[in-house]
Amino acid sequence: MLQTNNINIGFIGTGVMGNSMASNLLKGGYNLYIYNRTKEKALSLIEKGATWKASVSELSKVSDVIITIVGYPSDVEEVYLGSNGILNNAKPGSFVIDMTTSKPSLAKKIYEIAKSKNVFALDAPVSGGDVGASEGTLSIMVGGDKEAFEHLKPIFELMGKNIVLQGTAGAGQHTKMCNQIAIASNIMGVCEAIAYAKNSGLDPETVLKSIGAGGAASWQLSSYAPRILKDDFKPGFYIKHFVKDMRIALEEADSMGLNTPALSLCKKLYDKLIAEGKEDLGTQALYQLYMD
Repeated sequence: MLQTNNINIGFIGTGVMGNSMASNLLKGGYNLYIYNRTKEKALSLIEKGATWKASVSELSKVSDVIITIVGYPSDVEEVYLGSNGILNNAKPGSFVIDMTTSKPSLAKKIYEIAKSKNVFALDAPVSGGDVGASEGTLSIMVGGDKEAFEHLKPIFELMGKNIVLQGTAGAGQHTKMCNQIAIASNIMGVCEAIAYAKNSGLDPETVLKSIGAGGAASWQLSSYAPRILKDDFKPGFYIKHFVKDMRIALEEADSMGLNTPALSLCKKLYDKLIAEGKEDLGTQALYQLYMD
């Protein structure tokens, strides 16, 4: 069992998800060092007791466990493999956990380089949106060595409730692709159902009382339909990040010779929203396409 007062956790990436995840680690009693490209996004954590570090390298040198949740695979590569990155500055015997949704191949590369430096690496992308991050109920999909996973489980348990070791390095990222593929069809169905309800003259809120408790029930329906009805399109999960995820999933599926027509259609729809300059809205803004 990890002793909170003896463990220094470094956390890189304090956006919509990262801020809440890091806050839960503070509540758990860990010493927390934080870094973000935009310091303003980390101020609330500093006020709660986190210690700001001016660079990735500075944070890496003092941390026993380093957690990252950044934007894109290119960001992951820079943060981990750059000359001033984590793996060139982390202490031997330390642990790194990338919770960004990224490429399985990159997760494997990070694992191998980390291993050569006596650093233990896990890929552990999450699902559950801003609400799950805030409430500490995220689903966490982990790839890497079982020993490292078991050692870090108390940390994972502060951020999530459904925590599963899926396999070796890269398995967490592959599992997240399965998650995103399932979401793609689901969010289209949610938006189409609400659009249908409105166009048929039904009261959508009353409709949700029925379909939300039946065979159509889903996390996407219960979490995003109420926001849609309030014209609330603020991001729990950015469109731009979902499109990034879908692009990775399509590339991986193509490399397997797997056809994913629903995923392809969903990405095309979101590409239209991005072309309209809506990449910083939440994924529930797909509804706007149906009502234009």
